[in-house]
Amino acid sequence: MLALVRFICYYLNMTGIVDYNAGNIRSVEHALDAIGAPFVLSKKPEELAECDRLIFPGVGDASYAMKQLKLTGFDTFLKDWAAAGKPLIGICLGSQIIFDHSDEGNVTCLGLIKGAIRHFSTLWKENNLNNDSLLKVPHMGWNDIVYENGGSSLLHGIPEHSNFYFVHSYAIQPDDAHIVKAYADYGIHVPAVVESGSITAFQFHPEKSGTYGMSILKNYCKADLKKEG
Repeated sequence: MLALVRFICYYLNMTGIVDYNAGNIRSVEHALDAIGAPFVLSKKPEELAECDRLIFPGVGDASYAMKQLKLTGFDTFLKDWAAAGKPLIGICLGSQIIFDHSDEGNVTCLGLIKGAIRHFSTLWKENNLNNDSLLKVPHMGWNDIVYENGGSSLLHGIPEHSNFYFVHSYAIQPDDAHIVKAYADYGIHVPAVVESGSITAFQFHPEKSGTYGMSILKNYCKADLKKEG
């Protein structure tokens, strides 16, 4: 089976979906099916080794997710993948645990990008925002995004202030503010798209964000779509 997967990935442009028992896998599969992008879903890092790009989804708790990554070997695999400069997008929890540390469970994360993940209540307090009665946690629902630092090529064709679907209680706080390519306003500027080298992190869910979310996935998988005709 492994040999067949590697053969298919080698001869076709292929997107790999990382399945580590903590991801919103079904919706990502449906989205790629909808745009006609071939993909491989696997719980085994070796079956994704020949893919051209990866999608690293996630929902739930950061500490649980890190345990699952270590159990499956995906922690080392993703570090090696990023070090090799191969394309990777993180979605929701997957956009957070690629950073150094998360306050959720006080856990050390993958460290692919420098920065920390912090709870909204902490960030609001530090910014002297005391309207918790108006802003709820989690930040859930549709929110528009504003482009920063030149935006991202994965946002090509998507108008600024387009709406995307968010569900999160913690926010990305990168060490380098210049890698934030778009933000949402939720009391504070919430990094919504972060890009560093070959890695792009989406705090929102492209796969649940309608036409514009599908456009992001098309931009990411465009080599596959072109080959498919």
